[in-house]
Amino acid sequence: MTTSPHSTLHLTVHAGIAEIVLDNPPVNVISAVMMRELTETLSGLRDDPAVRVIVFSSANPEYFLAHVDMRIAEDLDILQGLAVAALAHTNVFQAIGELLRRQPQVTIVKLAGKTRGGGAEFVAAADMAFAARETAGIGQIESLMGIVPSGGGTQYLLERVGRNRALEAVLTGDLFDADTAATYGWINRAVPAADLDAFVDNVARKIAALPDGVIEKTKSLLPPADLTAGYLREEAAWSELIARPAAQQLMSAALRQGAQTPEGEADLESLMRSLR
Repeated sequence: MTTSPHSTLHLTVHAGIAEIVLDNPPVNVISAVMMRELTETLSGLRDDPAVRVIVFSSANPEYFLAHVDMRIAEDLDILQGLAVAALAHTNVFQAIGELLRRQPQVTIVKLAGKTRGGGAEFVAAADMAFAARETAGIGQIESLMGIVPSGGGTQYLLERVGRNRALEAVLTGDLFDADTAATYGWINRAVPAADLDAFVDNVARKIAALPDGVIEKTKSLLPPADLTAGYLREEAAWSELIARPAAQQLMSAALRQGAQTPEGEADLESLMRSLR
């Protein structure tokens, strides 16, 4: 067993499976530091032949990844470093998704709690996602903030659920329960919360135990689509909207009303709608 310390995530590797526990209290917002640590960790695992599966979970059972930190612009130096390292034609948020989508290992999300915005994009970028029926929720909340998804969310949804359901998810900003998300194809399936750990562990162990070459060949036969054009359209739309006063006012007001606290994030959709 090997471990690696970080400030926003914990990595453990055992029997071919890397377990990454996301841990950024109080509600697991995606901070610039977390983005940097995810980039470093995934890049470090890329060429490790001993790791065949990567499982992501959360230290907070109520929140997988809340969303991108509304104060992330305050960490401009980190963001600039991520921008320099990002793949061509991707912004720093899309670059995280591309790392996941193109990771040689199989990536699996174990979704016990809520995830919104950039967190929902992270879930959709992974190879597989399994969610707790009673407690999980997933949503693209950006429209309620006066913006659009900017981490690949529009493109992942179009690919996973189709145009009509992608429009529903993006334009309502609603939080979808696990069964609906599974029916739509946003996640693989919903399972009882009490069974989630054992279910994901069983899937990960089965895959990690496959004969040499099977994972690599399978992923080469089922490659991720080239989303370059969509990423560019998404970035252009987001850049235009984030520069408008309405978006800044909505996010500032949301923070004053309790966004990014456990109380405010419990029903962030209602909180955001109350600001308009």
